[in-house]
Amino acid sequence: MAAEDLLGLFVAPLEKARIEYMITGAIAATVYGAPRVTEDIDIVVDIKQTDISGMAEVYNPKDYYVPPAQVIALEARRPSRGHFNVIHMATGLKADLYLVGKDPLHLWAMANRRQVRAGKMSCYVAPPEYVIVRKLEFHIEGGSEKHIEDIRRLLAVSGQDIDRPWLENELAKRGLSGMWAKIFEG
Repeated sequence: MAAEDLLGLFVAPLEKARIEYMITGAIAATVYGAPRVTEDIDIVVDIKQTDISGMAEVYNPKDYYVPPAQVIALEARRPSRGHFNVIHMATGLKADLYLVGKDPLHLWAMANRRQVRAGKMSCYVAPPEYVIVRKLEFHIEGGSEKHIEDIRRLLAVSGQDIDRPWLENELAKRGLSGMWAKIFEG
């Protein structure tokens, strides 16, 4: 599925509802690096308590599976790692929605998100430093090499645009400096 299709299915409704968001994951890595195939989209959203009951209006229940408002409310109470999925029923495509919460990295990234043009649509993407930090964390959690490859492609294409001092400081705070160094050895 083309990234443009995922944006139309999952980002356009957020734009219409005026919910602040930023795209991350493979789609963001593609924006800053090289394309790769993905069947889902990762989006960080700043959902307010008043937005929770209206999520079924953002994503029409005739076309999308959206968890019950109670589930979203429970996830919204988590200070970090709150998330839920939205599934487009006709295609089976999925959006992983991560809630900003009180996560300092989410808060920093939302304040520094970038507006980019993707096909016919303008959308917000997480800064590349955020993408790198999260990809390293997910690599350590799950061991998937796709995250390391995404980082390498991102660095090859957009490395000059990265705030290296900020990134290296954040990686050191998270105990990821060793993994970061290994990326340059490989």
